[in-house]
Amino acid sequence: MQDLLRDYLPILVFLALAVGLGLVLILAAVVIAVRNPDPEKVSAYECGFNAFDDARMKFDVRFYLVSILFIIFDLEIAFLFPWAVAFGDLGTAAFWSMMAFLAVLTAGFAYEWKKGAMDWQ
Repeated sequence: MQDLLRDYLPILVFLALAVGLGLVLILAAVVIAVRNPDPEKVSAYECGFNAFDDARMKFDVRFYLVSILFIIFDLEIAFLFPWAVAFGDLGTAAFWSMMAFLAVLTAGFAYEWKKGAMDWQ
């Protein structure tokens, strides 16, 4: 039982440090925070424009296109890093599979660019 507790001691120390640092930062924010914020700063703000009453109001769909682009490139990086780390142990099939994956993503990016998703006027 003593060995088991000794094995978990670093985890408990790390957990105590994380909780302590979190509490210190929260308390520091409460003590240092500005008490009279600007009304513009505390106003509701979503999707690049002010909040409105009517849910049927038209808005620009490019916000969704930009978020989809972010997700696409985020997934690309999520697949690319492990592939790059294990590149020395992989064969040519893995290389060409990744090249096909990157080609599909590049084609999607070119299509969105051609459709005007990047043009903000």
